[in-house]
Amino acid sequence: MTTADAASSRSSALPLYAGTIFLSAFLLFLVQPIIAKQILPWFGGSAAVWATCMVFFQMALLAGYAYADWTTRRLSPPQQAMLHVMLLVGSLFLLPIIPSTFWKPTGAENPSWQIVGLLAATIGLPYLLLSTTTPLVQAWFARRHHHAMPYRLFALSNLASLLALLAYPFAIEPWVSTRMQSLVWSGCYLLFTALCVWAAVTGTRSSGQPTEEVAPNLPAAAKPGFGLQLEWLALAAMGSFMLLAVTNHLCQNVASVPFLWIAPLSIYLTSFIFCFDHPRWYRRLVFLPLAAVTLPLMAHYASSLELKEVVLVFASGLFVCCMCCHGELARSKPAPQFLTTFYLMISLGGAIGGLLVGFGAPYLLRGFFEISISLVACAVLLTICARRAGWWAVALGVAVTAATTMDAFKAVQNQISDARVMRRNFYGAIRTTDSSPPQPFRSLMHGDILHGGQFLDPDDRFSANTYFAPTSGFGRLFTSLPAAPRKVGVVGLGAGSIIAYARKDDEFRFYEINPQVVELARTEFTFLTQGPAKTEVVLGDGRLSLEREPSQQFDVLALDAFSGDAIPLHLLTREAMAIYLKHLKPGGALIFQATNRYVDIAPVVARLAAEAGLTAVMVSDEPDEMETWFYDTDQIIVTANKALLNASQIRNGGKVIKPQSHFPLWTDNYNNLFRVLKF
Repeated sequence: MTTADAASSRSSALPLYAGTIFLSAFLLFLVQPIIAKQILPWFGGSAAVWATCMVFFQMALLAGYAYADWTTRRLSPPQQAMLHVMLLVGSLFLLPIIPSTFWKPTGAENPSWQIVGLLAATIGLPYLLLSTTTPLVQAWFARRHHHAMPYRLFALSNLASLLALLAYPFAIEPWVSTRMQSLVWSGCYLLFTALCVWAAVTGTRSSGQPTEEVAPNLPAAAKPGFGLQLEWLALAAMGSFMLLAVTNHLCQNVASVPFLWIAPLSIYLTSFIFCFDHPRWYRRLVFLPLAAVTLPLMAHYASSLELKEVVLVFASGLFVCCMCCHGELARSKPAPQFLTTFYLMISLGGAIGGLLVGFGAPYLLRGFFEISISLVACAVLLTICARRAGWWAVALGVAVTAATTMDAFKAVQNQISDARVMRRNFYGAIRTTDSSPPQPFRSLMHGDILHGGQFLDPDDRFSANTYFAPTSGFGRLFTSLPAAPRKVGVVGLGAGSIIAYARKDDEFRFYEINPQVVELARTEFTFLTQGPAKTEVVLGDGRLSLEREPSQQFDVLALDAFSGDAIPLHLLTREAMAIYLKHLKPGGALIFQATNRYVDIAPVVARLAAEAGLTAVMVSDEPDEMETWFYDTDQIIVTANKALLNASQIRNGGKVIKPQSHFPLWTDNYNNLFRVLKF
């Protein structure tokens, strides 16, 4: 074949290969927020849901790359094409990708394995086949066009992935219901299947002997050695570890919502795009000094709760670190005949990094230490890689590693130095701390967020504190209720501080998803065990538990559950409101804990209340500065009981929230946190 014929063949085939890779990568990353958002409510809205999903996605990607590597090396082109086509056709029987209610947890299961099983049953085979496409189609392209370098197709796949992630929060989530997202995705997967079958069949045809552009006497490329493959593995694992550590760090202090997952993942993918598009994008003389600045800075801000500064520092730091890791990967990529092995090591490293954060950290670490560990590990790895840039870079790396380690150690010490008890599981890290001045007090912390506490003085141990001051929404509501025994439901236990408003013969029924919170509430605090009311704790997601129960006829149902620093979104939908109203006694009241630094749920609750014919009243409380253990709060009382609304405590301390006609009603199929962020 002449050079002109080869170029013509390559030009005509390239759109097919590029289009198949682009669509597969777009669907591969679009399905991640689609499916994760659907199952997030079933597991309490925890940030760990996304981390567990990411582990599954990375393991499926690893399996896909291993499949591509094995079939490329072991099967003939027709055999490979036949196997792949059969699997593609088989995957169509799993459409549409809508999780079965069979997988809804009861509270007794291990949530990590429950999520993995759910994902495998719902999207396992389609996701596996999508993940094979980039290495497989590149191998087909390289096999048919012997001299063509296929690595820019990897940059194209990452560009498609990035576009999918950016499209979700801005163009899809605000306008398309969750169910419709699944149906449209499934339709696009049908198109992908057709393209991939075409590419598989076309890929079995050879373009003949190498073109004249390839010298026939060139020696075969050397097979990558074990040391180089180990370096690929470490660099890929580091990028993945950093990605999930930064994501967890942001979500635990704000909320577990799609756009907070998507932003770090978009940065991660952007670095792949730059590094594999062209060598000019990654320059050691630029990015190694930048890493020397950002790594210690990230370690310094690891304990900060200032959202704007934290997001800026960690977003820029993640980009620099990923550029370094992925830039070094791109610089060491092998000849095309070894590309499936190269991608296999990248995916294996990504899976290892994901497993360490998603499955290892929650069960092996006592606190949220992975962000500190990742920063020190990254500094060490980049110091090793810096040897290629010269001794100046190694010396700089050693100094940066020392500085990063010092600040990272301080961040860890901040968590453990004053902790009485520390626990960690799938739902997060919790600890109790004691403070003395001006009054002995014990706090329950979830990450860096306070979840209630108790005075240690026996005379004050059942006194109101923290978010439950007498002038707060909770305080005003309870003092306005009739004197008769009251039945109260509370979604979210914390330390049990709301028992401060309990009286003899009252019943308090708590719904708590985290068994370790229940354990500490009973062993470190005495609200549940020695308080005046009869108490009961139902283990499991509050909404799912209420959904399964007959009407409890509550006088008050309090929504005080938090994921990060915000109420989980599945507790703020029309369907959730219907469940709450089923459990309320006629004339009963709902109360929402709306205290949050970053999210304003008032318009959401006002719309839900208006649709149900109820009135929403905001009580904003700013206690006297002398009251050390009372905090500024925003709490929303929702009821149709006019006598209760006209009680002096509520009338004088609250303000009716008028629903905004232009604000959309949140449902299980539609909710968007962007609209209620406090900037």
